[in-house]
Amino acid sequence: MSVQIPETMRASVLRDVEKGLQVEEIRTPHPRAGEVLVKVRACGMCHSDLHVIHGKIAFPLPAVLGHEVSGEIVEIGPGNEHTNLKVGQNVAGAFLMPCGQCEACAEGRDDLCGPFFDLNRLKGQLYDGQTRLFGLDGEEIAQYSMGALAEYCVIPSTSVAPIPDNVDPVAGAIIGCAVLTAYGAVRRGADLHHGETVAVVATGGVGSNIIQISRAFGAKKVIAIDIADDKLEAARALGATDVVNSTTEDVRERVFDITGGRGVDVAFEALGRPETWNSALASLKDGGRMVPIGLGAGVQTADVEINRTVRRSQSIIGSYGARTRHDLPAVVELAAADIVNYRDIVSAHYSLENVGEGYDLLAQGKIRGRAVVDMSL
Repeated sequence: MSVQIPETMRASVLRDVEKGLQVEEIRTPHPRAGEVLVKVRACGMCHSDLHVIHGKIAFPLPAVLGHEVSGEIVEIGPGNEHTNLKVGQNVAGAFLMPCGQCEACAEGRDDLCGPFFDLNRLKGQLYDGQTRLFGLDGEEIAQYSMGALAEYCVIPSTSVAPIPDNVDPVAGAIIGCAVLTAYGAVRRGADLHHGETVAVVATGGVGSNIIQISRAFGAKKVIAIDIADDKLEAARALGATDVVNSTTEDVRERVFDITGGRGVDVAFEALGRPETWNSALASLKDGGRMVPIGLGAGVQTADVEINRTVRRSQSIIGSYGARTRHDLPAVVELAAADIVNYRDIVSAHYSLENVGEGYDLLAQGKIRGRAVVDMSL
């Protein structure tokens, strides 16, 4: 099966944090060993991109961002004979792209892959030390994960999973970050047990999925904590048993009231701000686990009450993404079985040209759940 691939494509390129994203015509990339080329159907819009756009997380420029994607495989690089990937398959791509070769990957800890952090997150490259993106004049363009704010993107084959026909190909873009990160936090970070109680602080794209996956894992209570009543209403519709507006209620007092004076077994923090860290820690029972997932804008710190943490045997367990090779197929199955309602989490659609407007609203906290860039618009 052959697919006609154009020599050039449109991409949303970040050259200057003062000017923001600009759509340009650049060369269409091609996969190398162990990679595939995907024609992008949709790309989710995440706070991690936002931090780079605003210059709060350092990243090489010019760059193409976008790290949760759905689309169709249109070209397969060499070295994929051991995979079941085929041209024409619809796939979801994960933001955390394990090299599959380093010591961490050999131990199954895709979330700790050294080359992913050292090459991709610091230099905007793939694992031969080169980007796949170039301007029309040959200028190198860094890629944040696969660089999916474009019509085509190259993804390591370790980081894609086929999606069945009953998975919405546009809303399904959020599987590779918003759903995958939530699954990693619940399954790997918290190791949530049936009957435990949970608080979820910040109910955006990741937090909304933590609510659903916690319920699927048998959480007895899931308390959603946010600053906006409309987001809390949406959280209740997704399975939150209780809600707390942190602007009008004392979080600790309300959570302890809901849990009969005990606090929760697990508190997830999904935004990466000192105040949301404080809300999560304040919600914990003695012996509880706080699982932070959200990335802060630049270098941020949060206060931890040392004596309480020690005396009350509380744990703080960082969770970054998930173990892509094992967990991405698992979250695709959850989506296909409608155990995770990913469709309703996607509340806004933008064209590639209007992506800046969407990120502005995301920065203002005005996006409920997740927005996506829909390449059909």
